[in-house]
Amino acid sequence: MTDAPTAGRRLFLALLKQEGVRVMFGNPGTTELPLMDALAGEDEIRYVLALQESLVMAMADGYARASGTLGVANVHVAPGLGNAMGMLFDAHKAGSPVLLTAGQQAQGFGITEPNLYAELPPMAQPFVKYAVEVRRAEDLPRLLHRAAKTALAPPMGPVFVSLPVDVMNAEAPGDLATPSRVAPRITADAAEIAKAARLLAVAQNPAIIAGDCVAQSGAAAELVALAEALGAPVWLEGEPTTLPFPPAHPQFRGPITRLGRWIHDMLAPHDLVLSVGADMFTLSLPPEIAPLPPGIKVVQLDTNPWELAKNFPADAALFGDPLATLPLLTEALEAALGRDGIARARARRVRVGEVAAAELSRLTAQAEALADRTPIAPLALMKALGDTLPPEAVVVDESISSGAGMFHFLRHAPPGSLFGNRGGGIGWGLPAAVGVQLALPKRPVVAVVGDGSAMYSIQALWTAAHEKLPITFVILNNRSYRILKQRLSATKGTAAQRGRYVGMELSDPAIDFCGLAQSMGVAAVRVETIADFTAALKRGLAGPGPLLIEAATDPTFQPL
Repeated sequence: MTDAPTAGRRLFLALLKQEGVRVMFGNPGTTELPLMDALAGEDEIRYVLALQESLVMAMADGYARASGTLGVANVHVAPGLGNAMGMLFDAHKAGSPVLLTAGQQAQGFGITEPNLYAELPPMAQPFVKYAVEVRRAEDLPRLLHRAAKTALAPPMGPVFVSLPVDVMNAEAPGDLATPSRVAPRITADAAEIAKAARLLAVAQNPAIIAGDCVAQSGAAAELVALAEALGAPVWLEGEPTTLPFPPAHPQFRGPITRLGRWIHDMLAPHDLVLSVGADMFTLSLPPEIAPLPPGIKVVQLDTNPWELAKNFPADAALFGDPLATLPLLTEALEAALGRDGIARARARRVRVGEVAAAELSRLTAQAEALADRTPIAPLALMKALGDTLPPEAVVVDESISSGAGMFHFLRHAPPGSLFGNRGGGIGWGLPAAVGVQLALPKRPVVAVVGDGSAMYSIQALWTAAHEKLPITFVILNNRSYRILKQRLSATKGTAAQRGRYVGMELSDPAIDFCGLAQSMGVAAVRVETIADFTAALKRGLAGPGPLLIEAATDPTFQPL
């Protein structure tokens, strides 16, 4: 563009294109009419309509995570931003680089407190890195570039921009200025790397917990090299949203839970824990015992200094990017180990592999023993999923209580092939799969979602049908909020004694997910056996459009 006057709405779209944006997710209202008019003459940005603002936000979140680029969401004034807040929380917890925008009443009109009006940046502020309202059209280049730069700078996260109607309609010079990026490859302090290497070298039984920033950094191979040099088991952080370590690797142990006693017991045999971009530790329930055993050494590496020693003291705290820092740490570790230490680490690696193989064998045998059960046993379904998916498939996971074993059975899954819900605000999975598929159009996408979660955002199916997206939606229908039953039962209170779980049953009347899907243009099939599930999954993977598989799963549960 030139310095010739340009309407703010067209300037806004030109700035998005300059930032590399080619897909925008939205749900319009009256304050978005200037933007929608500009989009009518726009051929380079694909506008994807979602039927509620929380879906808009989750779609942009899924797109940002899968593409590694800026996701863009547009919602409608205060109620629209309010509807998006639950999924904005999830994006905040996952560190997703999403630019969330909202139309706002014209500034002169806003002082009268018109219909749907509220100050928007303070609403978004708790869950974003940056929140601003544009006051003048000529400020759009500076503020949009600032927002995009901030969203994509480590640690990544969502940002918010309010767009008043008068700003979008006003004319301003067409100078777009220039986008900027913060170079992400921060290398941790050399002295702290050396300190961490010495601690790792003398550890007799170390453990590794891997988190999201490994995948965001593209450092899976570097983590493998370090894990092999150390000979330690590798766990994933609780409720992992990525796949930072290959499940087929002999040292892979799967995700930890968010229960303090479980984490304590898992770490008790170890004398050191190395956290690579993992949280330590976000729990679901108040712990009866601290998750970190006394006396265990802690080494942490993270792109976010806030996470370093946040809840537990760190014996070595490395502020840095995994891709830049892990090779240096591995080199320093090998030097600190020496010949004898390297031999000990190799022997430890063999033992770790034997334990992991035995656990996988036990889990596989358990799944196979359940394969003929009806309703379908979730563990057997997870094995069938892993056995059927091709290596290029992408899984969007919001299976919650039914997902045990998934990470172990996805043996062929490479990094970048799984996305999960970090924040815990449910309803994320269905719309996130839409965003993921649009970001990765050449890869088959399978969303595995619990029935309770699905009902928060079932209208995402309409968008999948409207956009003709080849997504396979697997709804695990156990007719309840099973995770809540598990947690309430664990308290051993009245509900557990009477077997009565108020507000946790979804069975009277039963929800017809196939009927819901078909009403929104999505083909659907209900399955009650593993053989039928496998056949339906193959059908979904073959495309060309979306397919919903309603899997009738076992509603029984065991307390956590």
